[in-house]
Amino acid sequence: MEVEFDVTITPGVLYDYLLSHTYHSASGIIGTVAGALLMVAFATTLKVPYLIAGIVIIAYLPWTLFIRSRQQYLANPGYKLPLHFRMDDDGVEVSQESTDADSVRIAWNDVYRACSSPASILLYTSRVNAFMLPKKDLGDRKPAVIRAISTHVEPGRVRIRGN
Repeated sequence: MEVEFDVTITPGVLYDYLLSHTYHSASGIIGTVAGALLMVAFATTLKVPYLIAGIVIIAYLPWTLFIRSRQQYLANPGYKLPLHFRMDDDGVEVSQESTDADSVRIAWNDVYRACSSPASILLYTSRVNAFMLPKKDLGDRKPAVIRAISTHVEPGRVRIRGN
């Protein structure tokens, strides 16, 4: 089975990845719980400092991730050109039309995990690094991509929802 497609990384795709990655980590969960507890404290005591602190804590992460996604996009010229993906039985090959860029091949065994965010399928190569596959760019190839990942990556490492 072989699937080929091109994806374009935009600030919105980066933001979606950063949100998904952060809110599935300990810091994102702790921050959300702390903000929610402060809002509950406000509701029970009606002390405005609890409300202000809760709003600040809950709004801080999404806002800073929004800013970071824009900064990363502008700082990385590689995001300006589409990435070409080729998935086959041996792994995933990623290339880009550029004079100085070679293709990169990742064996399926080297995929740390595969999951989905609202806008993308994420192929993690480590705990923090992932290839972002925007669902809008996959189009009618999305089922084939999900099938390739599900076939070759260990089942416990695949959490792709919302086909």
